[in-house]
Amino acid sequence: MRILLVEDHTELSHWLAKALRDANLTVECADNGADADALLHTQDYALVILDLTLPRMDGLDVLRRLRARPAPRGQTPVMILTARGGLDDKVQGLNLGADDYLPKPFELAELEARVKALLRRRIGSEALVYSCGALAFDTVTRLFSYGGAPLALTPREHAVLETLITRTGAAVSKEKLFREVFALADDANLDAIELYIHRVRKKLDVAMPDAAVITTLRGIGYLLQPKPAS
Repeated sequence: MRILLVEDHTELSHWLAKALRDANLTVECADNGADADALLHTQDYALVILDLTLPRMDGLDVLRRLRARPAPRGQTPVMILTARGGLDDKVQGLNLGADDYLPKPFELAELEARVKALLRRRIGSEALVYSCGALAFDTVTRLFSYGGAPLALTPREHAVLETLITRTGAAVSKEKLFREVFALADDANLDAIELYIHRVRKKLDVAMPDAAVITTLRGIGYLLQPKPAS
């Protein structure tokens, strides 16, 4: 789940980005409206967290331009997070297509709950838990488990396995995985995905050898599927 955080207050942006990454989300940041608009024109995100009072382009203009784009990019969920908490700004933001509106100051727990709710809405309320064999991923807690026991993963390992389990039985290309795991600012190349696939395979094999397996389909990508019975 890759999120774009648009916030020009440096300290707040760093704090929010860390909190979201600790919740196993991939976060990219923009500190002005023009850069955010450019990213939203070329990149796909599961969610945008958008301040309104931004340099170079107001947040409402960013939202207006996003909603004018064709689907699916133009339908990206947007949470407005702003000190402009007046009724007129709130009504205007919602009328322009914002999915949620949270005024500053705010509690981090509330922000995280709203983010999770928007992400669940995006993937569909019927898919609260994904499973592959005995491996399960809860989209509410954002945790993997096997037989009720948690599976410990680093954020990037988590992103790899989440991308695969939400597409169980379908091949996922290396390029798709790369886009989901790494932010644009990360110093990484496409081959780094092979390292994380190796690490996830090893953890699956150690923690749950009879649960699920990641198969490499040469020239196509990677496939997560239940491990065949021996």
